[in-house]
Amino acid sequence: MALGAKLQGFYCDLHVHIGRTSEGQAVKISGSSSLTFANIAKEAAQRKGMELIGIIDSHAPGVQADIRTLLASGEMSEAEGGGIAYQGTTIVLGTEIEIREPGRKECHVLAFLPDLTAMEAFSNWMSKHMRNINLSSQRLYVPARQLQDEICGRGGILIPAHIFTPHKGLYGCAAERMAELFDLERIAAVELGLSADSGMAGYISELDPYTFLTNSDAHSLGKIGREYNVIEMEKPSFAELRLALARQEGRRVSANYGLNPRLGKYHRTYCAGCGSIVDEAYATSERCPYCGSPKLVQGVLDRILAIADRDEPLIPPHRPAYHYQVPLEFIPGLGKRKLELLLQAFGTEMRILHSAGEAELAAVAGADLASQIVRARSGTLALSSGGGGTYGKVVKS
Repeated sequence: MALGAKLQGFYCDLHVHIGRTSEGQAVKISGSSSLTFANIAKEAAQRKGMELIGIIDSHAPGVQADIRTLLASGEMSEAEGGGIAYQGTTIVLGTEIEIREPGRKECHVLAFLPDLTAMEAFSNWMSKHMRNINLSSQRLYVPARQLQDEICGRGGILIPAHIFTPHKGLYGCAAERMAELFDLERIAAVELGLSADSGMAGYISELDPYTFLTNSDAHSLGKIGREYNVIEMEKPSFAELRLALARQEGRRVSANYGLNPRLGKYHRTYCAGCGSIVDEAYATSERCPYCGSPKLVQGVLDRILAIADRDEPLIPPHRPAYHYQVPLEFIPGLGKRKLELLLQAFGTEMRILHSAGEAELAAVAGADLASQIVRARSGTLALSSGGGGTYGKVVKS
């Protein structure tokens, strides 16, 4: 690739699930049935304004059959540099895999392969070590470093997923350090997850070299783009993504847009006995200070502080700004009708969130909603914290 290539920023969300194949076969059991490969591409290109999408159930044979059909029809094409092209959006083909090392809890990783042929071959290999290759996020019965060998040997990239969440996050429940599981030289990037930001991750020195990603982990079409990245590339493709994650030839992640961690559903420690979010002063206790129950789910913030090797977070010079982005669906009073009016006026959610002026928004949706959208950009909306699987909320002032 030419060193003098013209680069621009593209909106990218690299963690979107498939709910069903076009034939109705379940892939992500908890995913919406409308999450088909074709529908995700249309939602990303026409409504969300996402220019690079990672579909991380592309390992399923039924999904691969759908892709082959879409390619044969001419509706989609194989993108130069890797991926599947649809209108102005490129889909990179990925898979979410569950691993469990002896004596540890399970955790999830994302793997992306250069093209459909490579993904089909990788899927064939996984099917020999997995109970059901047709479903999402299944356990792979091989050691973590053998998985790295297979992914990297096929030209793919490995990204630990939602690394701090207590539900199958690497740091959240499986290990205190990534080096306990993986060869750190063969990690392409890490995904922070909905309850953490760059500052929180800065407490762990092991993460300093890595590019951070903020992705949606979407289980429905509406959730696509609730977290996303701006990636500086020549064009959206697998090859350009690889360069950007490695921060090579000028390519890089230039901005992370994520939920304020307080909106994440695992941000604070939670009592499963009485449903209370536990005050920070009691977060390291063995029992709930309110009901005495031992059924505490440690929140992301409290877990990070427990395993930190720094007293203060460090943000390396290469780390881009982390912008607190409140998704449109979180804004009180913004229902489907008003959102449709905004989309008719401005085209995509990215234009509503980033480009439209307050007066323009007010002319369509009213002054109150316009004010809240603009305040969401600046991170000044009042929030209540989430925990224990329940999202935080925007508190209407």
